[in-house]
Amino acid sequence: MTNFVQNIAGMSGMTDQVIATDFLISAKSGVRNTAFALTEAATPEIRNALILQLNDAIDTHEKISQYMINKGYYHPNNLTEQVNVDLNASQTAIQLNN
Repeated sequence: MTNFVQNIAGMSGMTDQVIATDFLISAKSGVRNTAFALTEAATPEIRNALILQLNDAIDTHEKISQYMINKGYYHPNNLTEQVNVDLNASQTAIQLNN
């Protein structure tokens, strides 16, 4: 039923984009927060554990970014194209509210 409603609303593709974007934002936050925690680590053991977590967070960010680039949701090297994608997403959100 959810797919049916999404197709009627014209947002079937948008759902993947929204989920991926939220996931990317969370991954970026994880990288930032882990790096910050690393600067506050009091022992070598904690520092080593946080380094492993930071590397995992960076790998996760890379995978999500690549997925979004491959799908055409994310254009980190083309600001004009990214603005167009963001404007399209904004217009869809506005239309859902009308």
